[in-house]
Amino acid sequence: MAMTPVVLALSRSGEATARKISDALGLALHGRAERVEKADVVFANALDHVRDLFTAGIPVIGVCASGILIRAVAPLLADKTTEPPVVSVADDGSVVVPLLGGHRGANRLAAKIAGVLESVAAVTTAGDVALGVALDAPPPGYRLQNPQDAKDVMARLLSGGGVTWDGPAIFEADLPDGDDVTLCVSAAPQAGSAARLVYHPQQYVLGLGCARNADPEAMWHLVQETLETHQIAKGAISCVATIDLKADEPAMITAAARLGVPLRLFTAAALEYETPRLAHPSDVVFAEVGCHGVSEGAALAGAGTEATLAVEKVKTDEATCAVARAPAPLIAMPGRARGKLSIVGIGPGQATWRTPEVSRLVADAQELVGYGLYIDLLGPLAAGKTRSDFPLGGEEDRCRYALEQAGKGHNVALVCSGDAGIYAMGALVFELLDRGPDQMGVSDAARRVEVQCSPGVSALQGAAARAGAPLGHDFCAISLSDLLTPREDIIKRLHAAAEGDFVIAFYNPVSRRRRTLLAEARDILLKHRPADTPVMLASSLGRPEEHIRYRRLDALQVDEVDMLTVVLIGSSHSRLAHLGEGPRLYTPRGYARKIDGDLAG
Repeated sequence: MAMTPVVLALSRSGEATARKISDALGLALHGRAERVEKADVVFANALDHVRDLFTAGIPVIGVCASGILIRAVAPLLADKTTEPPVVSVADDGSVVVPLLGGHRGANRLAAKIAGVLESVAAVTTAGDVALGVALDAPPPGYRLQNPQDAKDVMARLLSGGGVTWDGPAIFEADLPDGDDVTLCVSAAPQAGSAARLVYHPQQYVLGLGCARNADPEAMWHLVQETLETHQIAKGAISCVATIDLKADEPAMITAAARLGVPLRLFTAAALEYETPRLAHPSDVVFAEVGCHGVSEGAALAGAGTEATLAVEKVKTDEATCAVARAPAPLIAMPGRARGKLSIVGIGPGQATWRTPEVSRLVADAQELVGYGLYIDLLGPLAAGKTRSDFPLGGEEDRCRYALEQAGKGHNVALVCSGDAGIYAMGALVFELLDRGPDQMGVSDAARRVEVQCSPGVSALQGAAARAGAPLGHDFCAISLSDLLTPREDIIKRLHAAAEGDFVIAFYNPVSRRRRTLLAEARDILLKHRPADTPVMLASSLGRPEEHIRYRRLDALQVDEVDMLTVVLIGSSHSRLAHLGEGPRLYTPRGYARKIDGDLAG
């Protein structure tokens, strides 16, 4: 989904202008701490804040010097086709400058802001300046078939060429007449070129039905054949529609992905409502799923009450296909989305250790679910979003709730610290999905959602990076919490890890009621490795109160460890080197032996 821009105020002198923009456009105002009197979100460091928003794909309107925004995002620039708009506004509102993403909405956003402020939008994009239009950014409801040719076409026009329309004009700009360039608007397949741009009005909805586990390639062949036979361009399809029972059907998901359009879902009741408009109602289908037609009904439901069937049901052994045509391009999509659950690890807490993918998934989510502290650590990314906080100990309720919300068609992010798949909620989500109906699992709708796992910096990685390279050779992680794992299993793993001479990362080393297992682990390890084996204690990693210290294994004391501490125990080969910049813990992998062997040979 398109991201909603945010307005940034960096100083008292620009606060009034920023507030005027945010109020007029209904946008959140983010303000610099101690410099802006009132803001929806407060931040301490402007460069870090802008980078965080930009990485997440959120358009930025900065009421500040352009150079601040440029310095913030310059190291992140890579692909102009995916990066969000960045717009700077003078403190007094006298000028609005779209810095990045002119054809991704920045120019239009700048013009809108200039209208609010009664000022000037300093648009520098050649096409917008000379012609008042960006040919590679058609109006909503239209898709450009050959965007790769837009640059050449625009160059022809900027060199004095003229335009011939083949179909209705869709741009408001008054383009010069001529035969140098053709702008074609058609729902039929058309050839484009360096002198011909083809725009497809997205007036069609593709309705699909299929048997369970239908072959995706067979479905795609049916779709292609149907569209080619009836001369409907793929770009004219606005969405793929089907019954909600098929939300997780690979054939459906693949077809929508290949067309580059959303998958929209309808209940059996909603499809049954379309029965009077069906060309081929079926009692057999009604007995199976509760409506008289899936593909025709879904196509009509998706295209609206004024739609007509452009293609009646086409059937194969495994699938059905139909197409409905709306009277105008479709912008708002009826039905509901499939629903998505993103299981994200935000690292130890600081924004710079959070991956860009996680930031984007969080920014894209409608609702955030998790332990309240972890959501708080997201800072500006959590602002304005629906959030559902769960306490420690409510892990199963947390995961179940996130899945059920996604089952309603929502985009949900389940927020975990570190990496979501390491002692976090990832495994529990899949356990709930794997349970049967009689095992306290989740609803059928929740089972059909898209689930995406995104990696995060785990506590052991963060601690290792602070230490040096203690995980340079074989290592393992052991949780010392016996809340979910029997104590005897933990002891067995401790003995095995000790005998195997692994570097060990202890998670959950202590709690308020559990104080003995860490000492027991220390004593087990001392039977297998030297007393002076280096130990690292890393508390509150990545946060202002971060505290790193080193101990000998025989001097490890339980009382200096808490629930926010990761304990790294070296192997018998680990070394604590005292270098110019301080102690560095590392574990050699054996390169010295290899070099010695090579020299001897």
